[in-house]
Amino acid sequence: MKKIISTTKAPGAIGPYSQAVEANGMLFISGQIPIDPATGKVIEGDISEQTERVMKNIAAILEEAGYRFSDVIKSTCLLSDMGNFAAMNAVYGKYYPENPPARAAFAVKELPLSVLVEIETIAVK
Repeated sequence: MKKIISTTKAPGAIGPYSQAVEANGMLFISGQIPIDPATGKVIEGDISEQTERVMKNIAAILEEAGYRFSDVIKSTCLLSDMGNFAAMNAVYGKYYPENPPARAAFAVKELPLSVLVEIETIAVK
């Protein structure tokens, strides 16, 4: 059985998708971009600031569903430019100080709302 996860502490879905779906002890978090949930707008800032906002959004969804970063098993990071990888990685790494999840990182032609980073996450209990 699947359960839809939603919180006002992360940006609402801007299309036909859910913030996250839990099924059989697994949590699938849709790609998060650096939108401030309080304003509904993309934050201004460089890749470090945008990655920090994305990770806070992921944290809010994990918390709403009763998970923690230590439960994350896979992340996919989408970047507008691989030149931003090191700075994104520095922020991302703060959230996984031990036993980091599996991960893929890709540069893509364009991301929604012209953001610099989007990260999707899978967690398991």
